Amino acid sequence: MLKSTRIESIDILRGVVMVIMALDHVRDYFYYGSFFNDPTDLETTTPILFFTRFITHYCAPVFVFLAGTSAFLYGSKKTKPELFKFLFTRGIWLIILEITVNNLIWKFDLTFSRLILQVIWAIGLSMIALSFLIFLSRRALVLIGLIIIAGHNTLDQIVMNGNSLKSSIWYILHQSNFIYISDTHRIGVFYPVLPWIGIMILGYCLGALYSKNYEPALRKKWLLIIGSSVTVLFFVIRGINIYGDLMPWEVQDTTTKTIMAFFKVTKYPPSLAYTLITLGPALLFLYGIESVKNKITDFFLVFGRVPLFYYFLHVLVIHSLALFGMLIFGGNWQHMIITAEVFDNALLINYGYSLFIVYLVWIGVIAFLYFPSKKYMLYKANNKDKWWLSYL
Repeated sequence: MLKSTRIESIDILRGVVMVIMALDHVRDYFYYGSFFNDPTDLETTTPILFFTRFITHYCAPVFVFLAGTSAFLYGSKKTKPELFKFLFTRGIWLIILEITVNNLIWKFDLTFSRLILQVIWAIGLSMIALSFLIFLSRRALVLIGLIIIAGHNTLDQIVMNGNSLKSSIWYILHQSNFIYISDTHRIGVFYPVLPWIGIMILGYCLGALYSKNYEPALRKKWLLIIGSSVTVLFFVIRGINIYGDLMPWEVQDTTTKTIMAFFKVTKYPPSLAYTLITLGPALLFLYGIESVKNKITDFFLVFGRVPLFYYFLHVLVIHSLALFGMLIFGGNWQHMIITAEVFDNALLINYGYSLFIVYLVWIGVIAFLYFPSKKYMLYKANNKDKWWLSYL
C-alpha cells in the first residue's frame, strides 16, 4: 500500500460506509418493488430487509460528517481565506455535479424530467455554508452545530405546500418535497440541507482531534467518551419517545417488530435520533480502528481515499447492470430510463429480484470497483501537485 500523509482511520471508516452504501443502491435497483415500497414499512418488511436498509443509514451522515473533518485537515495547511475559497468553489462544483452527472447516471433520462437533489447536493450546499462559518471560533461552531442537530426537530410541525418561493426555500432547508416546474418536470429535494449543515459543522470541529500535534491517546479517549455518550443518548431520547424524531415508535404485536419500530428513525431530513444512532457508533469505530492495520483495512482504505470517483462509478455500474439484467432476463429495458413517466405510471411496480440476488450483485459490484478505485487512488497519490484532483 502506498504511503500517505492522510489519516488512515478516517479513510477506513469512509471506505466502510462507501461499501455499505453500494448495498443500499443495489437494493434500490434490484430488489422486488424497491422503486415504490419502503423497506422500513413495518407492515410489509422483513427483519433482514429492514436491517439491510438500516445498516445503510450510516452512509450519508458519516460521509457528510467526515467531509467536515477533511475540510478542517485541509484547512490546517491553508489560511482561512484559502480554505474559504476551496470550500465555496468545491461546494458549487458538487452542486453542479449533482444536477448534471449524478442525475444522469441515476436515471439515464436525458430530459431530466425528474431532477433529484441527494447527498452530493447536501455536501455541496453544506460546504458553502461552512465556508462562511470557518471564521468563527471553534467553540461557536460547536454550539451552532449542536443547536442545529438537537433543535431542528422543533421545526417538524412547520409544513409547507405548493411551489411558492417560500415553500421552495423551506423544502431546501427542512422539508423533503417536490418542486413542480411543469406537468412533466419536477425537482425532488430529498436531502433538506439544514441538519446536514449541522452534521458537517461538528465533523469540522472533530478535525481538531486529528491535528498534527494532538496526542493520540487523548484523541482516543475523547472518541470513546463522545461516541459512547452519543450512542447512549440515542437510547435515552428514543426511549422517552417525546422528542427527537418525526415519528414516535409504538409497541407492536411482536417483539421483533417492536425492535424495528424503535430503530425506525427518520432520514429525510435526518432527525436527532437518526443522527445520534449513526454518528455515535461511527465515532466508536474511529476509536477502535485507529491502531488496526491489516489486509481488510487496506481494502476499505482504497474506497475511502477516492469517495467521489467511487460514488459516481458505483451508481453508473449498478444502474447499467440493472438495465442489462432486464435485457437478459426479460422486461422492458426502456423502463430503466427512469423518467417522471416511469414513476407516475408505476411501470416498475412488478420489477425486481430476491434479496439473495441483491447481496450477490453487491458483492460482485464491490469486487469489480476495487480495481479502478485502487488505480485512481494511486494516481492521486502520485500527482499531488495537480490542484484539480482535490475537486475529484
